[in-house]
Amino acid sequence: MKDWTATLLAQYANSPTITALIGCLNQDIEPHADLDAFYDTIWNVATATGNGLDVWGRIVNVTRGVAAALPPAGFGFAEAFDAANPTEGVQPFNYGVFSDGSPPVVRNVALDDTTYRTLIMTKAMGNITAGSCASLNQMLQYLFAGRGRCYALDTGAMTMLYVFEFDLTILEVAFLTQSGVLPRPTGVLCNLVQASHEVFGFANAVEDFQPFNQGVFSTGVLNAG
Repeated sequence: MKDWTATLLAQYANSPTITALIGCLNQDIEPHADLDAFYDTIWNVATATGNGLDVWGRIVNVTRGVAAALPPAGFGFAEAFDAANPTEGVQPFNYGVFSDGSPPVVRNVALDDTTYRTLIMTKAMGNITAGSCASLNQMLQYLFAGRGRCYALDTGAMTMLYVFEFDLTILEVAFLTQSGVLPRPTGVLCNLVQASHEVFGFANAVEDFQPFNQGVFSTGVLNAG
């Protein structure tokens, strides 16, 4: 406690025994370090980690784990291995196996702290959003900052779209379709659309699509709710 001597009653302030006992007790307890650690790891969502983020996740009602159809860890050159995302891409010796054409396996994946923090903040925004396209677009720009254009569309007849003009990762598709982080009005059918320019289509002056041997067919609409 800071300035604890100022809290003593006058008749005890000059007692060396009492002041020595209180001084030793204050040094032994010293709550500052614990309070600072609690604030940084639990209370402050901007710096919280581990269990602290799990607490915030329960408050805003979004879980850390998602079920994602991840492909097997295929063997490849070490230069392509990303230690920050060990479940994606090719794997080096003692990690990956030769591809045998096996389909992706659906398994539970826990989001890392950075991704989970962004998801928590987005869910918090969604919990208090006005539901307008402008507020939804602002939320999307926060969630996918620097990734490209993404926006909400009111398509009428009790339907709406979330459009992403860039490729979403497997984990991103998983938490967008499972976590409920993207708001939608009650009774409205909400779909996700990946409008990547890397899909096959007719050539035009704007060059929105790719020609033969360059682009693939669009994966279509992903239902979100």
